[in-house]
Amino acid sequence: MTESWATFGADLHLEPVPGRGVRAGLTEALREAARSGRLAPGTRLPSSRSLAADLGIARNTVAEAYAELVAEGWLTARRGSGTRVAERARVGVGVGVRRPAAAVPVRRPVRAQPSYSLKPGSPDLGGFPRAAWLAAARRALTEAPNEAFGYADPRGRVELREALAGYLARARGVYADPERIVLCAGFGQGLLLLARMLRARRIREVAVEGYGLDVHRDLLTGAGLRTRPLAVDGAGARTTELAGSGAGAVLLTPAHQFPTGAALTPGRRAAAVDWARSTGGLILEDDYDGEFRYDRQPVGALQGLDPDRVVYLGTASKSLAPGLRMGWMVVPGPLMDEVLAVKGRTDWSSSALDQLTLAEFIRSGAYDRHVRGMRLRYRRRRDELVAAVGDRAAVSGIAAGLHAVLDLPPGGERAALRSAAWQDLGLLPLSFFRHPAATMAPREALVVGFGTPSQSAWAPTLAALVAALP
Repeated sequence: MTESWATFGADLHLEPVPGRGVRAGLTEALREAARSGRLAPGTRLPSSRSLAADLGIARNTVAEAYAELVAEGWLTARRGSGTRVAERARVGVGVGVRRPAAAVPVRRPVRAQPSYSLKPGSPDLGGFPRAAWLAAARRALTEAPNEAFGYADPRGRVELREALAGYLARARGVYADPERIVLCAGFGQGLLLLARMLRARRIREVAVEGYGLDVHRDLLTGAGLRTRPLAVDGAGARTTELAGSGAGAVLLTPAHQFPTGAALTPGRRAAAVDWARSTGGLILEDDYDGEFRYDRQPVGALQGLDPDRVVYLGTASKSLAPGLRMGWMVVPGPLMDEVLAVKGRTDWSSSALDQLTLAEFIRSGAYDRHVRGMRLRYRRRRDELVAAVGDRAAVSGIAAGLHAVLDLPPGGERAALRSAAWQDLGLLPLSFFRHPAATMAPREALVVGFGTPSQSAWAPTLAALVAALP
């Protein structure tokens, strides 16, 4: 039986140069592809049999062309390794072959990254559990049903929603039915979906904390919503300001206010829930690092007080890595249809395989083991930070999370930032996170992300911080 062309191996787009005979034209086309860099050094070429069948020419013709280019140094041929493009410098476009003119690249100034960074928002990426994740991925792939590789439910894979429902109830006190969980590509996508849903409900204003991430405020304003800042102090956001504000929703970080580190007090939690019940408002709860606590009992999710008025948002960005693009929302039942209508008919979040892997990672206990191990690592760093700073700065917000706030005397913030630049250390002041319309009294402080450096970079980064403090 004649063997199908579909079994011949790697595809190679090649057009023999006309007017030179079959072998000479093929040789020149291959030479030009290697010379110009279209075939990168190390690229494995099809076998002479495969390429001959693809081009409809004799196998000996291809073999002779390969041999000539091997002799010239454009290709290499080794037993067991096949024929490959040789490792040599690209020397430009050959004469006689017309190629489209390349657009002149626009040169933009590139800011060099500092040698050390204590900017908050990232975990120690070197702590990602590669071996355990790979083992979970293998098990997940082996057990995955065929339909997992098709177009997905917009809520995400049911295996992960079921695993998350159990974990969130156990670890965060969340009332989570798998049918009410929507998976998304990180917190940002979840917030954007909710912003569009709120806009569709004709809500025009969302209250936010007076200190927070500008990227979150930008997502809300980009969806056509105004943001109203709530004052923040040592007890968290002043949720009593919601009464009469006119806001239709509020975005809060109740377990660990970002960036001040305060936990929302029971009275202010109750005030937020009372406001939502009395006005029909909606609370968006950002539980970005609730797994990491050190000197206090876990602060449960605000969602547990009223699952029908709170949308709980969680993410693997701090517990595992932001590159996974893995987040989730626990949505009140009456809002599910509206959220799914905004999200669309098919899932456009993280890949099904990553979702299945995380589900297996949670079910096997590997997630809990990883979080416990990283909690110990971050607590040691926090303790070393406090000891190193000594009495040069008042440290707060350290009972949980991956960052601390260093309060400085008047003029200390500017001096520290100037000195940090000399130390090639990336730092952010508390003022960086302040809402433009906030009316709180100015506070001179640094927000230090002690979870950001790799394990090997932690000691020199801490030394650079100490040298930068006034």
